[in-house]
Amino acid sequence: MGILWTIIIGFVAGVVAKFVMPGPNEPSGFVLTTILGIVGAFVASYLGQALGWYAPGEGAGIIGAIIGAIIVLAVWAFLSKRRSAV
Repeated sequence: MGILWTIIIGFVAGVVAKFVMPGPNEPSGFVLTTILGIVGAFVASYLGQALGWYAPGEGAGIIGAIIGAIIVLAVWAFLSKRRSAV
């Protein structure tokens, strides 16, 4: 049940992040949106633990996953602009 819950939270976080920060070069589709949200949750957990917001082993919630997914989208947009300019 934990993996299914992770997929659902990842999908919701990815959809909200893509809604907040739309762009022409963003990943699309159900699978990539879900992966975006899951990666965002990992980014938020890592940053939260590094800053002392979360205890070791504690993961980010839905808000943290959304913020992490927005950070991942911002990095993706930066890299895709940089790559297309070269």
